[in-house]
Amino acid sequence: MDHDASLTIVSVGLPIFPLGTVLYPGVTMPLHIFEDRYRSLVSTLISEVAEPERAFGIVAIREGFEVGSRGVHSVQRVGCEARLLAVDELDDGRFDIEVVGGRRLRIDALDPSGEYIVGEIAWLEEADGRDAAVAAAAARTTFELYREELSELRHEAVLVGDLPEDPAGLSYSLASTCLLTLEERQNLLEIDDAASRLRMLTVLMRQEMQAMRAIPSLPATEVARTGWSPN
Repeated sequence: MDHDASLTIVSVGLPIFPLGTVLYPGVTMPLHIFEDRYRSLVSTLISEVAEPERAFGIVAIREGFEVGSRGVHSVQRVGCEARLLAVDELDDGRFDIEVVGGRRLRIDALDPSGEYIVGEIAWLEEADGRDAAVAAAAARTTFELYREELSELRHEAVLVGDLPEDPAGLSYSLASTCLLTLEERQNLLEIDDAASRLRMLTVLMRQEMQAMRAIPSLPATEVARTGWSPN
């Protein structure tokens, strides 16, 4: 899904971490680091980079697998900066880390020849978009209905917590929380303004509610475990 976006500063040499999921700006994500190349990445960050600047890029895998002999064959071009919040180094050299999504990025080139993948990237700008406040109000109202129906289906309160007030923050919080496919999550990340993203989310939530009513057991199997962070 391609969108034209204004670019800010081009950055060369950002470490890249392909994953089978999508990270959004402002959303926190725990990661267990066990592969040698990503252990090297984390070790480099904590030993050579000042704490406020410790970051890498997370991009969703387009084809292939996170681990194993078949590995990653291709990745999406649009991803998200992952800022390192916390690191717990285990006795065997593995790491448990927590990151928070920063700026969206576009990958222009990849260099897999080193200890870990390094990308030449451009930062993508973000806008509220046309009628962002109206789109935010509609998405918020739809989400309240969506949360209520899903809670009834699971017989417990789910997707609890306050939502961000600003349109961009709201869009990313909903995108990380709702039950969506990987393709839908990637498409939402690639949208360049919050209003358009919120309008798409409203449509997707309404479609999911229709599915809940038609096949009640379908969406009750899992709830996204990522969390919103205002950092």
